[in-house]
Amino acid sequence: MPGPPLRSMAASTSASASLSLMGAGAGSGANQKGKLSVPHQPSENSLRRKRGIFTRDLRYMMYGFGDDPDPLPETVSLVEDILIEYITDMVHKSHDIASRRGKLTTEDLMFLVRKDSRKFARVKELLAMNEELKRARKAFEVDEEKIANEE
Repeated sequence: MPGPPLRSMAASTSASASLSLMGAGAGSGANQKGKLSVPHQPSENSLRRKRGIFTRDLRYMMYGFGDDPDPLPETVSLVEDILIEYITDMVHKSHDIASRRGKLTTEDLMFLVRKDSRKFARVKELLAMNEELKRARKAFEVDEEKIANEE
């Protein structure tokens, strides 16, 4: 007789792996003034409002990392909740860093991930790719303008 489906085991493994990779559950730390900081806990309304944004992409990513081609909706929902919580937490931390200057920049996010070499390298790679795309779009627009002026 075959054992239980691997899908449920993969769901719990994916969730715990995501938590450890994202650094979630690390607890509260001390801020610069020595006071304890309280991590932001998203309300159920804010999670419900954002639910479904990443569902399709997460399903594809989960399959790409070895999950079932059609993962359980509960699993996708759990991973999406973890992802949204992580993104929200990172933005809040970045905002706290940027509050001194009054403006949130990509450098604030890079400052947060500077100790995680994989994340830092990926952020640098994505920013470089973004700049390359901007240059290509600008060159394409200039070429279109030249062609339109010649006609």
